[in-house]
Amino acid sequence: TGTISSLQRQLEIKESQLRRTRSETEMLQKKLKKQESQLQDMSDKFCSLREQKCEETMVTIEEENRSLRQVIMEQETKVAAQNKLISELQETISQLQAEARTNRYHIRKQQRQQEAAQREVKTLQQRELQTRVALELITSKFEKYRNKIIQATFSTAGIKAPQAEVTDEEVLEAMQKIINERIEFHQMLKQKG
Repeated sequence: TGTISSLQRQLEIKESQLRRTRSETEMLQKKLKKQESQLQDMSDKFCSLREQKCEETMVTIEEENRSLRQVIMEQETKVAAQNKLISELQETISQLQAEARTNRYHIRKQQRQQEAAQREVKTLQQRELQTRVALELITSKFEKYRNKIIQATFSTAGIKAPQAEVTDEEVLEAMQKIINERIEFHQMLKQKG
């Protein structure tokens, strides 16, 4: 945008210079016509008085005319160069504006993608939090259930109470022992009637 603004300022300056040059050219053309008219009038007057003076005046007129035409041609060359430069500047500005539009489009697209990614991250974070809460709840229930099993297992007659923290294998072994003893007791009762 800074480059475009700079180029637009240059363009305005060049257009101002071009207007000034055109104005100067128009003024010189008017001056030339006026001088040609004046010189022609003077020439006509002097020609009637002296033939020799007439020829000198005509030569002077022609020289001045050539000089003015040269100046006008130079001004027209300058105008053409200014026009070319203005066209080039306008083309550069158009290209830069097109690039700026493309860049703005890409930036907006990236922002939309970033916003979508942020929303997705937020959703995943919420799911993770919900999963953690659910996991903590399940873990808590599991621990309570395990403690009840341990309590029931080791409060049974004939089972030795643990001195330290009990592993799952030890709990299973104690439960298996109780079950086996109950099966044996049940079979003994059956045998005795």
